[in-house]
Amino acid sequence: MAAFLGACGGDGSTAPSPTPTATPPAASCAAGEPVPGIPSLGARLVASGFERPLDLQAAPGDPERLYVVEQGGLIKIILGGQVSPEPFLDISDRIASGGERGLLGLAFHPDFATNGRFFVNYTNPSGATRISEFRATSADGADPATERVRLLVPQPFANHNGGAVAFGNDGLLYIALGDGGSGGDPLGSGQDLGVLLGKILRIDVDSGAPYAVPADNPFLSTAGAEAEIWAYGLRNPFRMSFDRATGDLYIGDVGQSAREEIDVGLATRGGGENYGWNLTEGTLCYDPPSGCDTSGITMPVLDYSHREGCSVIGGAVYAGCRMPDLVGTYFYGDFCTGFVRSFRLADGVATDQRDWTAGLEGIDRISTFGVDADGEVYVVDLGGEVYRLEPIS
Repeated sequence: MAAFLGACGGDGSTAPSPTPTATPPAASCAAGEPVPGIPSLGARLVASGFERPLDLQAAPGDPERLYVVEQGGLIKIILGGQVSPEPFLDISDRIASGGERGLLGLAFHPDFATNGRFFVNYTNPSGATRISEFRATSADGADPATERVRLLVPQPFANHNGGAVAFGNDGLLYIALGDGGSGGDPLGSGQDLGVLLGKILRIDVDSGAPYAVPADNPFLSTAGAEAEIWAYGLRNPFRMSFDRATGDLYIGDVGQSAREEIDVGLATRGGGENYGWNLTEGTLCYDPPSGCDTSGITMPVLDYSHREGCSVIGGAVYAGCRMPDLVGTYFYGDFCTGFVRSFRLADGVATDQRDWTAGLEGIDRISTFGVDADGEVYVVDLGGEVYRLEPIS
């Protein structure tokens, strides 16, 4: 975005578990009466007053709460349309925040309702990326003293930290890391399998100390490669998310000076993709500027020029019940121009592309998308507002 090694948790230790919340019956639609067809969309303001919110997540099985990550180090809760007065977590005292640094991502363990475990991605005072586990004492609060640092990655520059963390359908933790910063990838991190920067990582946080490397990671047996790598050739994958129906991984990779791109790791491929940076930027050659060898590169399913925007914000796949004919649609946006667009993935190709911006008043600096427990999609504005996409016709 233009603006802005501890012990293993699988050691048998115990911690208070959050209070489980029942999932509503499958036939219910908490978001309202279902609307058939492809409706026009509006943006309903859900909550406001956040300080530079960068991520929004729902805990598995909890239809009541939304957790909003603030860049400065707080995670706050939206409950019943109100922002809870006390933060869920406050780690502002251990974070370097500003520019592209700060508390950048949140992922709840699939069994959070019983084990209280969740994971965050943040930059520490030295500028390094920390992937840390914390334990909740209830659905409304977590203890900062429970931190267990699972991964520490030095960052050579202050930008391009990536930031997203997410659990896949396989129960493993995926981590998005940028190329380390500056401009143009001067260290060549994107194409270097010997470093973690410029990659999507995949680790098992339920085994090993501080984690285990899954036996089917694609580069586990590649000489000189870091075993944690799942995919490579990325510049700044600030946001990523999974389609829970298919297991496909959608990555919004922020471009350099010409193209913004959405990459998709199809679950059927089993990882190992090279998304091209810095040989390519989107579908264009970058280094060299022409005649680059694109053999072996997985091209983006969609890219757009800087005439349309300048910082893609990877989004979320709609899985709700309010708009059944939009299920499987991926929504994404751009930080600079504030557009919200969507497409459907069909045989690895972006189809049914739509622009929804005209009906979404109030949204101008998109920082992230999210989904609630029912699969409804939310859009977060860096200015402090959280909106839900809703049908208006």
